[in-house]
Amino acid sequence: MEITFITDADYLANANTMAAPCAAHAITSRAPKGRRTARGFTMIETMGALVVTGILSSIALPSFQAQVHKARRADVLVSMMQVQMAQERWRSNNASYGALADIGAASKSSGGHYTVTLASITSQGYEVTAMAVGAQAGDAACRHMKLTATGTNVAYASGQDASMANAAAANRICWSL
Repeated sequence: MEITFITDADYLANANTMAAPCAAHAITSRAPKGRRTARGFTMIETMGALVVTGILSSIALPSFQAQVHKARRADVLVSMMQVQMAQERWRSNNASYGALADIGAASKSSGGHYTVTLASITSQGYEVTAMAVGAQAGDAACRHMKLTATGTNVAYASGQDASMANAAAANRICWSL
């Protein structure tokens, strides 16, 4: 194989037969005559993007809110279990269960999403009820929650209103995370 080198003089002498270097060619790009080049989004494209965004938001927002309500429900479950433990400590030293002030429990959950009350306080048991307040009141199925302790038995109830009449499946959803 033979390699030949071209000098500048040879190149200039044969300029008609050799192609000019790339830098010598002017590069221009023009849109065909009669057409304008696109410089952004059209109104229809923008409206289409807004419609798609709206549809996705309408699907995602309720799911997100359900998860937020579920997380806030953990707040009241912790508060009610703390009341239950405080009641048992109180009962170990006294003849009956005590009121919230007696056992040193708060009347609001730690996050402030539920108000906590005690009812039916006897020597045999008590009822802890919680009612959703503020934004948590939008958690329709689990707006009201109740823990009833009688002797060694503990029962859990929940509902949309003070009757706390959720079916067993809905009650499990409210009380389990």
